[in-house]
Amino acid sequence: MHKPFKFLTTAFAITLSACSSIPSQQAAPVDENRQILVVMTNHSEYPTREDTTGLWLTELTHFTDVVENAGFNTVFASPDGGSIPLDERSMGWLYVDDRAEELLANPMYSQKLENTFAMSDVNPEDYAAIYFTGGHGVMWDFRNDTDIKEVSEAIYQQGGVISAVCHGVAALVDLEDEQGNPPIQGRKVTGFSNSEEFFSGLKNEVPFFLEDDLISKGADYKKAFIPFRPYAISDGRLITGQNPASAEKVAKQLVDKLNSIK
Repeated sequence: MHKPFKFLTTAFAITLSACSSIPSQQAAPVDENRQILVVMTNHSEYPTREDTTGLWLTELTHFTDVVENAGFNTVFASPDGGSIPLDERSMGWLYVDDRAEELLANPMYSQKLENTFAMSDVNPEDYAAIYFTGGHGVMWDFRNDTDIKEVSEAIYQQGGVISAVCHGVAALVDLEDEQGNPPIQGRKVTGFSNSEEFFSGLKNEVPFFLEDDLISKGADYKKAFIPFRPYAISDGRLITGQNPASAEKVAKQLVDKLNSIK
């Protein structure tokens, strides 16, 4: 696998004319001990709803703010590469914050969202950790992606950290270690709960319930007593967060873990 250089012009109307030829993500040599692969969904459609899903924006922005301020570099990827759809509900006034809007309006940040690397072009040796964002879209394109599975398992087997938040934890369900066992087996893990799926009004849309499938693979599933409250847990080199409010906690725990093993 390889990582190509990409030089792309902006597709956003907000981009200033002086920035009309901004490079997106470049595969410049970096310290792999300070680099985190951030994976997002390409899927935007529900089976029956008219509104669209995709990335839950603050699950990305809250995470990148923490890890980048701690000196880590982030590279954006997705199963197919290219543009990332944004979950409509995540952009509502109740969920989006000023910082997320500021980053979305930043030409360099928006370029990274428009031009993510395909997972097939990712070299796992370049990364100390992988982070899976959520949004309901991942329930359709994370679990069955062979490149996600290959890259994740390689990062973990080389001593790296796997982290995820909310529905993004779906990427961990079918992973295997060197012995063919699920890395989550016997580990404390969290993710979007059945009760949160019910309260979100989407229990009849999702192809599976994340909490149930984590438990079926032998995970020691944990969750906050009150739904939608921030909750994250670390167990070995696995770090997971329960819901959109948990991305910052996941990021802080990941920074601590990477600093302890570098």
